[in-house]
Amino acid sequence: MRQTSDWQGTLWGKPDWADRPEGKTPADWPNRPLRTPGTHYKYNDVRINLLALSTLYVWRKPLPEVLNEKIMQPIGASSTWRWYGYDNSWIELDGKKVQSVSGGGHWGGGIFINAWDLARFGYLFLRDGKWKEQQLISKDWIAMARTGGSANAEYGFANWFLNPGRKALPNAPETAITFQGAGRNVIYIDQQHDLLIVTRWIGNGDELNQLVGKVLAALPD
Repeated sequence: MRQTSDWQGTLWGKPDWADRPEGKTPADWPNRPLRTPGTHYKYNDVRINLLALSTLYVWRKPLPEVLNEKIMQPIGASSTWRWYGYDNSWIELDGKKVQSVSGGGHWGGGIFINAWDLARFGYLFLRDGKWKEQQLISKDWIAMARTGGSANAEYGFANWFLNPGRKALPNAPETAITFQGAGRNVIYIDQQHDLLIVTRWIGNGDELNQLVGKVLAALPD
């Protein structure tokens, strides 16, 4: 959950080092340094795929079905979002063929979702996991997700990007968080200002910080 397992192996034909490989040359990639689990942060979709597979075995049903039943239907999301795995990420589970979905958008998998659904998803967390009168996600879990790990204070649980010391987003309060996907597609959650922003295909530089600053400046006092 904190991207610190340093798990080494191959899943669905993809070795752990394939995502953001370390080393000066391709020859170095398979021989990356090994670290003690919990001591080194590295955003890594192959390991997230392993987490998805493990979670599939816990739920014993396709994760898109779990997400739809537990979250997307209760928050009124559309029926257009999709969550894909890979052509070869199928397993036999309780006598049925089930696809293990991928965590990120690398190699053709991942979640495809519109901005309105992202906004509903973000609003759920703006309200600490509560939608109308129903607590869909544990407040205790959210509190843990909002806490940075010892290896990276700016990263909580999977895809919770934090803002300690306002380093990542100087224009935002320290309590602001973002969910970020490749592209860059971002959900910005700011409880201090009761503000939610969804932005699609924004740059990877200071663009998000600039946008947040302009929106906060436009809010009434």
